[in-house]
Amino acid sequence: MKKKTVNLMLCLAAVIFMIPFYICIITAFKSPEETAISTWSLPKVWNLANFAEAMEKSNFLRSFGNSIVVTGIAVSGIVLFSAMMAYSICRNQRNRLYRMFNSILFAGIMIPFQVIMIPVYGMFKKLELLNTYQGIIVLMIGTSLPYAVYLVTGFIKSIPMDLEDAARIDGCNIWQTFWKIVFPLLKPITSTVGILHVLWMWNEFNISFIILQKEELRTLPIQQYHFFGQFTINLNLGFASACLSMIPVIIFFLFAQKMLISGITNGAVKG
Repeated sequence: MKKKTVNLMLCLAAVIFMIPFYICIITAFKSPEETAISTWSLPKVWNLANFAEAMEKSNFLRSFGNSIVVTGIAVSGIVLFSAMMAYSICRNQRNRLYRMFNSILFAGIMIPFQVIMIPVYGMFKKLELLNTYQGIIVLMIGTSLPYAVYLVTGFIKSIPMDLEDAARIDGCNIWQTFWKIVFPLLKPITSTVGILHVLWMWNEFNISFIILQKEELRTLPIQQYHFFGQFTINLNLGFASACLSMIPVIIFFLFAQKMLISGITNGAVKG
């Protein structure tokens, strides 16, 4: 009886979470008149012209390329830097400076980006990093590292020190020990960190909104904002653009979900 209740609750939760996707998809195929009549009803004619118009007005291909570049470089940086930082923290826990840095880093998990958004904007303006790939990539990596380091730290603690001691006896220095011995063992958790942050960085809006103000540099989430103006809102084209931007990340998740689940169960909860 208890199992049936849990399954029923899970099915109900799944239906609730699928409602926004249902509205997004059917609205993308509707005309403005049909959308005004009913939000929930299916379109009488499935209108593909919305997608072509949305791609044209939002410069979809250019924004898609921007998202690929920004997401790819940012996630690569997050994976590499989180692994190196977590390793340094775990292997120097007796050092007061590393313990303090660890506490400060983890405190960043509790601070929402909205709290520091205005000071960050001012700082990046002075550094001339607004409207640059460097600016958004640095900010994406910086705001994502605390959580990524938290995940990797728990996994590194489970790696026996005997492996590193044996490597040092064989003549490996600290860099060789990390890259040849430790880093390959981090594949489950680095896969988890990478996959999670691909999903998050692809859909990131707040950072992109304040850093990328030039249209030629905007990523997909920012270009979708093009359809929601101060005086006019085009829901059909906006949702059509949203559907198009979801396709790559859905395909990526379908291929990566097994690796994500494996990484979470085998490594993310260790500590």
